[in-house]
Amino acid sequence: MTGKPTQNMDEKALSQKYRTDVSKLIRAWKRGLSDQEITARTGIKPSTLYLIRQDIETAHRMVRLAQKRQALAESQAPVYHHTFFNPFL
Repeated sequence: MTGKPTQNMDEKALSQKYRTDVSKLIRAWKRGLSDQEITARTGIKPSTLYLIRQDIETAHRMVRLAQKRQALAESQAPVYHHTFFNPFL
């Protein structure tokens, strides 16, 4: 896969939706901070943090699925099989 999934995701829209800096949360998760530590440092409710994480995971899953679909569509060309009983289906 090319590129980072976070580049394909709209962090600005998520930041506006939850009224917090989502890129800062992503960096904290990448550093290995737990949800409790992030909640204590930022003051975000654990339920909100859970919703943000779900939205990010869903966006990543959708990007990966779209990439797989595109790769599959590019690799499969229509193949015409000629048989005696079914000519060029």
